[in-house]
Amino acid sequence: MATTIEGGNAGAANKKKHLGIPEAIFVEDVDAFMKQPGNDTADAVLRKLDEQYQKYKYMELNLAQKKLRLKSQIPQIKQTLEILRHMQKKKDTTDLMETHFLLADNVYCKASVPPTDKVCLWLGANVMLEYDIDEAQALLEKNLATASRNLDSLEEDLDFLRDQFTTTEVNMARVYNWDVKRRSKDNLLKSAERS
Repeated sequence: MATTIEGGNAGAANKKKHLGIPEAIFVEDVDAFMKQPGNDTADAVLRKLDEQYQKYKYMELNLAQKKLRLKSQIPQIKQTLEILRHMQKKKDTTDLMETHFLLADNVYCKASVPPTDKVCLWLGANVMLEYDIDEAQALLEKNLATASRNLDSLEEDLDFLRDQFTTTEVNMARVYNWDVKRRSKDNLLKSAERS
């Protein structure tokens, strides 16, 4: 007899460095930056920077969702591993294992499970496979390690993304201030010409 346990798949494979997030280049010399092709007006540049900022916001939302999924998945995998370890101890005995399993949200059912050396793992996408307890434990330990690595990588990517927010915001402020100064100079020159 096989016992069903959830928590088989730990998620995506390894990701590239910073998930392909483009690096925001700090605008050191605004005058030189504004003379580059495509930077015709301050408004056009500010629109481009705002578009880049919105893309970073969208990426942040996606990464935050992935982070939440992993943060809920890791405890599930750990709990499943604990259950497997308990079943490992009981598999050579004749004692029934008394447990409660989830039928629906907040609805549990009492069950007596005979000793077994087989379990079924939900792998996702409505796929369940039967494994020996040792194989299931090895798979879950591998998935836990992968999920933990992915969470660490995600944290680094989110930190990198926050740096890109800051750089883009500073660039927007610098271009805006440059434009204010330019307009102020233009107004002073026009006033001087009139006098």
